Amino acid sequence: MKHRVISLLTVSVFLIVSGCATIPEEHKGAATGAGVGAAAGAVLGAAMGDTKGAVIGGLLGALVGGAIGHYYYDQNKTRTETSNQYGYRSTQGPIIRIEGASVEPQTVAPGGKVELKLTYAVLTPAEATELTIVEKREIRHEGSLVGNPEVTVIRKGGTYTSNIPLTLPADAKKGLYVVTSTARSGQLSETIQSAFTVR
Repeated sequence: MKHRVISLLTVSVFLIVSGCATIPEEHKGAATGAGVGAAAGAVLGAAMGDTKGAVIGGLLGALVGGAIGHYYYDQNKTRTETSNQYGYRSTQGPIIRIEGASVEPQTVAPGGKVELKLTYAVLTPAEATELTIVEKREIRHEGSLVGNPEVTVIRKGGTYTSNIPLTLPADAKKGLYVVTSTARSGQLSETIQSAFTVR
């Protein structure tokens, strides 16, 4: 199985520099990882391979001192399988359909780790058609934005599950954290919410 690795540069108030990251063997696709410290809007390196842009975003407020881990994805279904599932016809043009989002585990202690998962279908009129898709996750605690990791990827037709691991700071505030996940390509956009609780 072929994997692609992206070198990262984390820009924060502490000027943290991160090197190359590898991905677990069981996952395919592009991976991006770095420790994200105190700065909101930290920019994480340049991308290569089948990702078009850089992973951007950071942690702030209740998540300052936490870390964003390796971004990776799995392709769950082929273009043909996805098209058959939705009864898709090429005359419909490109379509994005979010199938689900979850945070695992749903309950975690301060200093623990959660996985922010997003599953969506990409329906395209031709095998060679590619869509530039922005995956954005906004994390809110008590209504305040505390995290906003975002990645731009290029997808062909199929069904994908992407994952962003998040390590919470040891002093993470307790309570409910709501994650709003969006998959967007041009005028196409779908949004879904999931949540986890720090106890």
